[in-house]
Parts: sequence; structure tokens; C-alpha cells
Amino acid sequence: MADMIYYSIKVLATAGLIVLVGEIIKRGHLFGGALLASLPLTSLLIMVWLYLETGDPLRVAALSTGIFWMILPSLVLFLLLPVLIKAGWGFWLGLPTAVLATILCYGVMLVILKQFGVKI
Repeated sequence: MADMIYYSIKVLATAGLIVLVGEIIKRGHLFGGALLASLPLTSLLIMVWLYLETGDPLRVAALSTGIFWMILPSLVLFLLLPVLIKAGWGFWLGLPTAVLATILCYGVMLVILKQFGVKI
């Protein structure tokens, strides 16, 4: 029973955060919403949940390092999507194109990291 309560708290806290940011942006507070969305809140939550569940700070450190390296290729999405939309691609064509480009960059990053002996 305690596991189910803990799991429910995790789900509600995480989902609540995402809904809150979405509502702030919907109400026209783009700067505040963008600021909140750009914060590594999801990563922080995941690190807290991981530490609470495992008590292993080394696993949290490894996760943090992995997140750092994977943030770099994810920036492609945020740079490419507005370029495609402004170029007339529209949202529904621009979004999957930017996502595919981002996935490609993730693959390239993993190959590069492997060449330097970095394991994620």
C-alpha cells in the first residue's frame, strides 16, 4: 500500500508540474513559461526519485552526467523547429522533422562519446 501511495505522489507531482507550466504559457506568460520549461525540473525530480529509491549518490551522478551530454543534441529541436515554422513548413510538418533531426543528433552524439570513451 505504501508503494502505491509513493508511486501516486510521484505521478501527481511530475504531471502537476507539466500541467502548471502549460497553464502558465497558455495564459500568455511566455517568458515565465519558457523559463520554467527550460529549467531541468524533470531531471531534478528524476534525480530525487532515484536517490530516494536507491540511496545511491553515484547513480544520481551518473544520471546527471548522461543528462548533460544528451542536452546538447536536444538543442537541435529548439533551434530547428522555429526555423522550419518560419520557413513555412507549419507546425505539423516542422515538428516531426525537427524531432527526426534531433534523434539523428542523439545518434551522432552517442558515436562521438563512444569514441572518447564516455559511457552513458
